Amino acid sequence: MTKKSTIEINGKKFDFPILEGTTGPDVIDISKLYASTGNFTIDPGFTSTASCQSSITYIDGDKGECYYRGYPMDELAEKSSYLEIAYLLWNGSLPTKAEWTEYADAIKNHTMVHEQMKNFFNGFRRGSHPMAILTSVVAALSAFYPDSIDVNDLEQRQISARRMIAKVPTLAAMAYKYSIGQPFIYPDNSLDYSENFMQMTFGVPAEKYKVNKVFSKALDKIFILHADHEQNASTSTVRLAASSGVNPFASISTGFTSLWGPLHGGANEAALNMLKEIGDVKKIPEYIKKAKDKSDPFKLMGFGHRVYKNYDPRAKVMQKTCHEVLEDLGRKDDKIMQVALELEKIALQDEYFIEKKLYPNIDFYSGITLNAMGFPSTMFTPLFAVARTAGWIAHWKEMYLDPQNKIGRPRQLYIGEKPRKFIELKNRN
Repeated sequence: MTKKSTIEINGKKFDFPILEGTTGPDVIDISKLYASTGNFTIDPGFTSTASCQSSITYIDGDKGECYYRGYPMDELAEKSSYLEIAYLLWNGSLPTKAEWTEYADAIKNHTMVHEQMKNFFNGFRRGSHPMAILTSVVAALSAFYPDSIDVNDLEQRQISARRMIAKVPTLAAMAYKYSIGQPFIYPDNSLDYSENFMQMTFGVPAEKYKVNKVFSKALDKIFILHADHEQNASTSTVRLAASSGVNPFASISTGFTSLWGPLHGGANEAALNMLKEIGDVKKIPEYIKKAKDKSDPFKLMGFGHRVYKNYDPRAKVMQKTCHEVLEDLGRKDDKIMQVALELEKIALQDEYFIEKKLYPNIDFYSGITLNAMGFPSTMFTPLFAVARTAGWIAHWKEMYLDPQNKIGRPRQLYIGEKPRKFIELKNRN
């Protein structure tokens, strides 16, 4: 028997079906609400609205759990590789050995970008923010690869998806190199995905780049932890743009733009800056007091999450990874890390933060880790974007396979002027 919800408006009752997912809250289907009642709903920030059906990622915010295609994300981070996760998100299952060989080889064959794209970079001012460059060059891919932009062609969809997974790291490294005035470094297909990205970012033509295995493994985990996260702002932006039928490169570029915001992809930089500002464990009580003071503009960055009302599972993996990187560097007593650990300890025991469910999120430790590995804060968001590309293209594909897919067109509650008469300028006072 189909469950239903009854809404009463002006004495009239209307029934709407309740849909059940595999897990998580049920959903009231109000797609016929306007046609039935003449009313819309309003939900600023979409805090109680499901915009689509999806089988890619599931988050249980109360338990602090996240799953990619049914697999615990934290387990995947420990046992898998980013490229395998990209395959999983796109295909829905982990690859067989044969499938893995074909996929990994295909990605390596697409790591180069069109040589003329070098000229595109010259249009930017030296010192430009890497994310400013990256959002532009990703959108420009459609001009360089017009043979894979037909969204209705299944083969072209796959080719464009693989091109993005392979080329976005190359473009991100090029954006960084251009911003600091160094020559571009070509991909080295003898290296794995994360190793290759690091050599393109930190290598120079004058000497052979030596891969730090601890760093490349840490980066791979960071990529996995950021690969997808359900219907967040950037993913929803990609879906909305894609619903118009725009080519895949342009659609994914909107995700880069949305991610750039400090409330989304830029949060780890803000968390790192906060820890640097505190500077010493002795000053933590002072900043805890400031965080509780509503009249003080100071905010405790790296704590709390729209969905998670428990400890962010990504933060647990990130904390361990951060320790591994600092230990490799001989910085086990890193001052910023000590501030982070003590701040986390105090916050988790403080009634104010417990009541508000302000637990550490992934941004709390990822900034420390990336900074220790040598990445400047301007590269934090581009790195996030490289990782999230896998999730964006998976959602892009899923949207086109959904028979209920239609162009996104939210409605509004209009609070402007009522219709009024136009008076010509010569007759106005």
